[in-house]
Amino acid sequence: MEINSPLSEKKVKDLSLGQKVEVSGDILTARDKAHQRILNQFDLPFELDNQIIYHCGPLVSEEKENYKIISAGPTTSTRLSEFIPQILEKHEIRAFIGKGGLKKEAIESLKNNNCLYLSYTGGAGALAAKSIKRVKDVFWLDLGIPEAVWKLEIERLPCIVSIDTDGQTLYHV
Repeated sequence: MEINSPLSEKKVKDLSLGQKVEVSGDILTARDKAHQRILNQFDLPFELDNQIIYHCGPLVSEEKENYKIISAGPTTSTRLSEFIPQILEKHEIRAFIGKGGLKKEAIESLKNNNCLYLSYTGGAGALAAKSIKRVKDVFWLDLGIPEAVWKLEIERLPCIVSIDTDGQTLYHV
């Protein structure tokens, strides 16, 4: 099933644990430093409500004043679990994409805020890059290329619903 970002609350509630989805539309990448800045900055230069955050530090090349994503594999989301409850208190994010599971507090926060966790296969960053149609924008390059927030237009990124809006998880917690 194809899902398109931005996502509605109804759409994420309709998806079930273990369901295969193909994500299309605009997504934002964010790792540790970006999550910290999201929490500490009042006025963000990008919209987070109804969006998807991909836990990813892409490998990027610059070509003729444009950026091209060479590899976009997921980073381990467990270490980002501590940020998820605080971010979801401030923003109505509808999904996170990553690899590995999340801690209990993060799972509970997903459940309370109608947010999904989608898994993408680790080690398949070059394959993920094939789903990226273009870089639409980049924010906070001062954090470094992997830690910056990249706004990407993607098409049919294959994922699995690994934590649904009821808090059910494919991972052992």
